[in-house]
Amino acid sequence: MLFSRPTSSVTTTSPLLATATGIRLRLHVQPRASRSELAGVHGDALKVRVAAPPVDSAANETLVRFLAEQLGVARSAVRVESGAAGRAKVVTVEGIDPEVARRRLGL
Repeated sequence: MLFSRPTSSVTTTSPLLATATGIRLRLHVQPRASRSELAGVHGDALKVRVAAPPVDSAANETLVRFLAEQLGVARSAVRVESGAAGRAKVVTVEGIDPEVARRRLGL
C-alpha cells in the first residue's frame, strides 16, 4: 500500500495565536539562565530564558513578570494555562492586539 508524502517537511507554525480577547503563546522556557530574555524560536515555540530556578513556582512567576513587561500589559493579564511544571508552556495574555504582540516579541 502506498502513502503519499507531504510536499514539504517543514511546517511553519507560529508560537503566537490570536484569541478573542488577546493572544496565546507556546513557549519553551529555560530556567536558571544568567538573565531573563527572549531567545528566538525553538521548534514551534518561542524560547524564553528566565533567571529564576524552577523551584516553588519562581520560574513561572519570573516568566509572567517578564512577559508582562515585554508586552506592556499588567501581570494579571498573563496566565500560564498549561505546562506549569515543565519547560513547554502555553500562556495566555489578555488585552493585547496580536500584531502589537508580534512586534514587541520580535516575531
